[in-house]
Amino acid sequence: MLKSIDPLLGPDLLYIMRAMGHGDELAIVDANYPAYSAGPDVISIEVDAVRALDAILSLFPLDTFVPEACWRMQVVDHPDQEEPIFGEFRKVIAKWEGPQFKLASVERFAFYDRVKQSFAIVKSNERRLYGNILLKKGIVRPD
Repeated sequence: MLKSIDPLLGPDLLYIMRAMGHGDELAIVDANYPAYSAGPDVISIEVDAVRALDAILSLFPLDTFVPEACWRMQVVDHPDQEEPIFGEFRKVIAKWEGPQFKLASVERFAFYDRVKQSFAIVKSNERRLYGNILLKKGIVRPD
């Protein structure tokens, strides 16, 4: 255990987040997502995707140099449909990064392709559908 670090963030996930550079992407996926066949390293955690996002964003800066730094998967055949989990994602993003960060959306198969190119995947035990989010790492500015 360490002070001021969420205990959900174990050594493997902390290592991955620290090893990532500016512009690298991290995926948080739900229990139905084919994480292990996607390609990148997978860290499995036994919490829902919203809780995972909250712990990760407590240390992980989002990219401020791009128009979009976090994306959700679009609902199949209804790209503008709002699932309840999307609002929960937005609340966590605003809590840690501010209201200027918007949750963008990506078509399902384009989302899969982006996850395949991500630095790593955090597989949650989220059972709600569309509990998937991609995060683009930003920078930590000097004091």
